[in-house]
Amino acid sequence: MSLAPQRRTGASGPGDAARPRSVTALPGTVVRSLRALADPAVVAGAAVETVWLGAHLLTWPFGLVGSGRAPSEPTYRLEHLPPVQRGLLVSDVEAAGTPILLVHGIVSNRSIFTVLRRGLTRRGFSNVFAMNYSSVATDVRTAAIRLAEEVEAVCEQTGFERIHVIGHSLGGLVARYYVTRLGGDERVHTLVTLGTPHEGTWAAYAVPTRLMRQMRPGSGLMRELARPAPGCRTRFLAYWSDCDAAIVPQRSAALRHPDLAARTVRLHGAGHLTLPMLGEVVHGISTALTQLDADGSTVRRGVIPLSRRD
Repeated sequence: MSLAPQRRTGASGPGDAARPRSVTALPGTVVRSLRALADPAVVAGAAVETVWLGAHLLTWPFGLVGSGRAPSEPTYRLEHLPPVQRGLLVSDVEAAGTPILLVHGIVSNRSIFTVLRRGLTRRGFSNVFAMNYSSVATDVRTAAIRLAEEVEAVCEQTGFERIHVIGHSLGGLVARYYVTRLGGDERVHTLVTLGTPHEGTWAAYAVPTRLMRQMRPGSGLMRELARPAPGCRTRFLAYWSDCDAAIVPQRSAALRHPDLAARTVRLHGAGHLTLPMLGEVVHGISTALTQLDADGSTVRRGVIPLSRRD
């Protein structure tokens, strides 16, 4: 007996057998798209995205001011701190002090992290930094080298040997390249990506620049990132949204690699710019960064040396 699927012919017309599947599936795709547009969460998300776009345009000039590195001084007194900050310092001073570096995406700067940075600080994280880099006249590999320099500067300033990195959009791709191709897993304990095109995005075909070509599905960069990364010490947390118009298809922002310890979180109705500003995201990141696993925990320089990989 053959186990091959049988074609249903009872309700088909004489020309259906030769009709391309993409054509027959088109009406269903259109219907699903229309239903998605009518989803209240999608409508609300689009409205929020518009508001945040306006807010980001207003704050963008302020993101060019300053270095993004706040002076790092240890806190020995607790009575002046809010309860949440005090609680994290008391329960896990290592987690509270581990530096967090924020990396923005294309045509942006550190101002995109205004809400996230404030949220992390209010939750007790005392060393939150944000870097700027040229995301237009560069490529992912060059930006990854720039990120490596910034990570070393943060480690030098704070005395920590390993840090956390949070990357939005292109920033997550730059950070992933640094971690998996340039040995950055020696420095990065946790990498959080927000709306990052881990498998490329068809939206990158809209602009024919070198950087955008790297973000196309199947590009040389995407093939390089898909190569084996055995022994990678960094843990990954990837947020993606089913309404992210910058990532097509949206599931490309999920991180799927056999050698990477990754957890993916799907969001519904959130726009691309909204991702770093969602309370749900701030809370989720804060929870993840307070849980330092035993074998990859960060340590202050000179206290407990990190074991080297063979």
